[in-house]
Amino acid sequence: MSETNFQFKGSVVTTILLEISHFDEIALISAIENKVEQAPHFFQMAPVIIDLSKLDQVINLDEFNRLLLHLKNLGLSPIGWRCNDLNKPNWLEDAGLPILPASKTRATRLDSRVNNEKVNQDVVIKTVVEEKRVTQSSKIISKPIRSGQQVYAEGDLIILSSVSPGAEVLADGSIHVYGALRGRALAGVKGDSNARIFCRSMEAELVSIAGNFILSDSLQKVLWKESAQVLLNDENIEIEAF
Repeated sequence: MSETNFQFKGSVVTTILLEISHFDEIALISAIENKVEQAPHFFQMAPVIIDLSKLDQVINLDEFNRLLLHLKNLGLSPIGWRCNDLNKPNWLEDAGLPILPASKTRATRLDSRVNNEKVNQDVVIKTVVEEKRVTQSSKIISKPIRSGQQVYAEGDLIILSSVSPGAEVLADGSIHVYGALRGRALAGVKGDSNARIFCRSMEAELVSIAGNFILSDSLQKVLWKESAQVLLNDENIEIEAF
């Protein structure tokens, strides 16, 4: 087959890292359900890596398969898992899911800072991001971002129109929307806590800075359908009139 018939290319996918430190099946699934309910659109069909490297026990294959089933029922898409030598199970090759090497990337915690509920320490959900690279030039988009579209920029992302519900815009740097922001906007996706989000009309489903996110319900209580900027201050999302 000619090499011109295919290409290997890099792509940007928001991958969720599910770290489990203690396996209490009922409590674990309940905690994951609560987290998914905070941002159902964000987690829908999201690729998930299950990380058992911090698990304080060894689980059996039936328990692992039930965990996979629960995740799929919640709309998540497990794509692989990892463990360490101390808790490596004997059913390793029977899991039916690729085992991945230890991550060489950094991860930022994915917790809503809007409410002050205690975080379940047995399960931590994170976004997986690569180490910060040299800032790239800005990407400018002149057309509206339609529902279902995803746009990513290695530097700042400048959108001269609007972002529709169901669309997702991501940038290593800041995001500027010169119209209504109605979809999801994730700035600083590779860990830049100085990134910001600016828009002429805040109507977003979700906004995120360096892995810290806030949802539509909370946004409506702070600032809605007005010009706004989103920034991160001591790992707390702040929304200000702009």
